[in-house]
Amino acid sequence: MWKTLRHSGVLFPPEYEPHGVKMLYDGKPVNLTPEQEEVATMFAVMKDTDYMKKPVFLKNFWEGFKEILGKNHAIKNLDKCDFTPIYDWHMAQREAKKTMTKEEKDRIKKEKDEKEGKYKVAYVDGRCEPVGNFRVEPPGLFRGRGEHPKMGKIKRRIYPRDITINIGEGEAIPEHPYPGQTWKEIKHDHTVTWLAYWKDTISSKDYKYVFLGATSTFKADSDLAKYEKARKLKDLIVDVRKNYERDWENSDHKKRQMGVAMYFIDKLALRAGHEKDDDEADTVGCCTLKVENVDLEPNNKVKFDFLGKDSIRYENVVEVHPTVYKNLERFRKIDATGKKKKPGDQLFETFDAQDLNKELKNIMDGLSVKVFRTYNASITLDRLLAELEESKMGAAAQSVDEKKADYDSANKEVAILCNHQRSVPKTHTNQMEKIQEKLQILNTELKELEEELAAVQKGKSDGKKASVESLLSKIEKKKQAIFKVELQARSKEDLKTVALGTSKINYMDPRITVAWCKRNDVPIEKIFNKSLLGKFNWAMDVEPSFRF
Repeated sequence: MWKTLRHSGVLFPPEYEPHGVKMLYDGKPVNLTPEQEEVATMFAVMKDTDYMKKPVFLKNFWEGFKEILGKNHAIKNLDKCDFTPIYDWHMAQREAKKTMTKEEKDRIKKEKDEKEGKYKVAYVDGRCEPVGNFRVEPPGLFRGRGEHPKMGKIKRRIYPRDITINIGEGEAIPEHPYPGQTWKEIKHDHTVTWLAYWKDTISSKDYKYVFLGATSTFKADSDLAKYEKARKLKDLIVDVRKNYERDWENSDHKKRQMGVAMYFIDKLALRAGHEKDDDEADTVGCCTLKVENVDLEPNNKVKFDFLGKDSIRYENVVEVHPTVYKNLERFRKIDATGKKKKPGDQLFETFDAQDLNKELKNIMDGLSVKVFRTYNASITLDRLLAELEESKMGAAAQSVDEKKADYDSANKEVAILCNHQRSVPKTHTNQMEKIQEKLQILNTELKELEEELAAVQKGKSDGKKASVESLLSKIEKKKQAIFKVELQARSKEDLKTVALGTSKINYMDPRITVAWCKRNDVPIEKIFNKSLLGKFNWAMDVEPSFRF
């Protein structure tokens, strides 16, 4: 893939600097070693978070902290621990940072940029390419997403001895700040684009990788290939659907189950799912659905209820094809051998995600469950935007803000399809209150202008004409300002539990968005942030007529 590769490795976080503030145990100050103090501080700074109310988080933290304290330490019970002195120290540090002068902040930023500079780029075949996340994560307490069973566990510090480096033959091996230590391994693998990796300290099966950045040539080529593969599925989708629909009535139980699974993946954009260990979050995908996750309701309706990726709950009621419904009745009751199923048994017990992806590759080279999700997300966005354009033909001209609201509503439908949800932001209520206050002020100002206009129009003195025109202009501008804020309020409320970003980053072909912006005179910066503009630079030259 590459011929030459040169880079500076990874940036390690600074070593811990003890602050010497003592926590209390049973009301009395206790001595801690720097290692113990570091872990106590990790916990103390989270005092105001919801994690402090989560038993799993507290249990996992205590197990890790107890191990670091050792058997003979005075601290024996988390309930008797008081981390307030450390928390107060932390808050004082935060306040001190807020009072720094601009010069101090600029100096710190300059030092940081100088330190990071060499890690931000790599040289691939002579080209300077951006590097993605080159920082080694500092130690801390694992949070996870949703109700993760490992939340609260201590993420230990990563050292060079944990890290494998990939670099070109004959290139200088990257330096690191730990004398006497060597990198775990040096590789020269030309077939991969990662620069370094290490084993995750929380999940031994997972690895952390340092890749070239989103705007690199390799990543752009990879993204384009991904979306072109999804477009290829568009040309085969009719045959693919005929195949899996035929399988619904196949005499082979496995074929019949796979046919129903493919239907779910196609129609509902479900993820594949994989087997989990006991210490992993209990999340579900299509291939790992259990009987208890699927309820049958009258009129061929199916209710899904399970925890998906990142422990985000998937709850949906959909009407399915009658043959699918009949199959589900059987799949919920008995397995392939005729044995009765329990609520915790697999709905599709005859295959796993690997088997399903293998079957998909027989249909089309490179086809996978993820390609299906990319296809469904992209084709849905393309269709919704086209429908919006058609519905607006001949209507009054829209402002850019109105057009963006239309785009966001289409993006929202894709996010819902892909189950890209989020909890309501903590700042939402406060933001909505501020918007309502702003609206109140604008409406009061509008009323005053209208009253002033009425008073001027009743007068008969000369020179009032210009004043009337001026007031009418001000009233029109005020109405536009009110409309804009009302639009902002509706959009913020409508999107409060939906994460639009994930589908933009990973699943919706950016060329659909760029072409729509060009057709509708919407600046692309209104839709893509700076990061996405860089990531999707390859899509910017697409013709306005492009359709997925």
